[in-house]
Amino acid sequence: MGLSKLDNLYRQVILDHSEHPHHHGQLADATNDIEMRNPTCGDVLELQVQLDGDTIKDIAFGGSGCTISQASASMMTDAVLNKSVTQAENMVEVFSELIVGDKPVDSSILGDAAVLEGVKQFPARIKCATLAWKALHKALNSEDHTAEIGDLHAHAPKEDESHDRN
Repeated sequence: MGLSKLDNLYRQVILDHSEHPHHHGQLADATNDIEMRNPTCGDVLELQVQLDGDTIKDIAFGGSGCTISQASASMMTDAVLNKSVTQAENMVEVFSELIVGDKPVDSSILGDAAVLEGVKQFPARIKCATLAWKALHKALNSEDHTAEIGDLHAHAPKEDESHDRN
């Protein structure tokens, strides 16, 4: 497959997840929840997780944001559903290294989310892509299983942070 066809395929996967997000909504019986914001472009993510012991039994997200943040949240929920907390945490680490790191990683465990690797070429989009993954980490690790409204991770783009909503 040619490079331009592959690029178009990746774009289509991202657009499909953004326009038809998986696990979008709310859980009536969430055990862990969080709301996080990306002040750079206004993304808002509400993440709810239902744990059954050490397993992510159900997961849902809501909020609003750009194409990248919504697609990443959809892909993340697909990837971690029915995984153990330990497996999900490993996926968060792999995703973070894929997007902001410089070491090669085995991204096959991420499912569709592996296509977001190209975001590292656009530093202003890193917060958009990692918002849902950081929210999951905080929701699973905070003592009361919630996080402060407005919490956001420390990864900050080094270049111009402005970008459009798509």
